[in-house]
Amino acid sequence: MPKAQSHKLVVNNRKTSMVTGVLDVLSFDLNEILLETEQGMLMVKGTDMHVNRLSLEKGEVDLSGNIDSIAYSDIHGAAKQGENFLAKLFR
Repeated sequence: MPKAQSHKLVVNNRKTSMVTGVLDVLSFDLNEILLETEQGMLMVKGTDMHVNRLSLEKGEVDLSGNIDSIAYSDIHGAAKQGENFLAKLFR
């Protein structure tokens, strides 16, 4: 099991974001990106959202788009969100 790492969120001009301490990307589309981080679930909402770089080995994600909101929630929602993502994927 990988050693727990610290979590950092950097937002530049509401256009790009760099996140560390990422465990998984649960879902993403043009309006919302949902990440599981060391500090809980992280939801980034906006328009024209993209995951530019993903390294789960390093626990790093680079995002871009027009960022409107960033919210954390309890990590217990991961299973339900993951099922929704898989359901969307196989439609």
